[in-house]
Amino acid sequence: MEFKNSVEFRVFGKYALFTDPLTRIGGEKFSYQIPTYQALKGILESVYWKPTFIWVIDSVRVMNIIQTQSKGIRPIKYSGGNDLSIYTYLSDVEYQVKAHFEWNPNRPELEADRNEDKHFQVATRMIKRGGRRDIFLGTRECQGYVEPCRFGEGKGCYDDIPELAFGLMFHGYSYPDECGENKLYAHLWHPVMKNGVVEFIRPDECTIRKEIKSQRQKLFVVGKNLHAVDEEVI
Repeated sequence: MEFKNSVEFRVFGKYALFTDPLTRIGGEKFSYQIPTYQALKGILESVYWKPTFIWVIDSVRVMNIIQTQSKGIRPIKYSGGNDLSIYTYLSDVEYQVKAHFEWNPNRPELEADRNEDKHFQVATRMIKRGGRRDIFLGTRECQGYVEPCRFGEGKGCYDDIPELAFGLMFHGYSYPDECGENKLYAHLWHPVMKNGVVEFIRPDECTIRKEIKSQRQKLFVVGKNLHAVDEEVI
């Protein structure tokens, strides 16, 4: 499905670590083979984000061959001092991403800011400039970069592979101000890459959903922590 506020961009970097939660036991980390929905959403939120809308990731195209590289790391222990761990990163990664934004129905106080063309133009400019904030590919030590592209252009390493499944993977989180509940949820799914492209399902379409904790939605109150929204100015 095509959306008129859809954005397309290329994200790349020397290393990436889209952590599998199961490998964190003992302090060691191992990356998923492809980026998670939440990781790509976080990249877009670093490019441009406001609580008025929610970024929805539609698809990702894997451009480079999936390869890993392990490194010896000395993470800080909770009890003090350092520990020894092995982190397994993806190396030389490049992806093409297609996404769009939707208004956040749980933010009625920001209805006056729902100017679709304004947010689309700002997001497009921010992609051209590499984002408003630093881009990270899963973790802070993995610096990433974004630039505009046309989704589907160029030759990808998996364009001729009809289907490749990745098993059960973490999809993303649903925060209270996005799902409308005072709870934080984690979602899991079974991604399948077809001819180099993974089509993401929406968070509410994930059949495996786990409650992480109770968490209240942050409220914005005009005059307290929110300036009055002026349609002519914002």
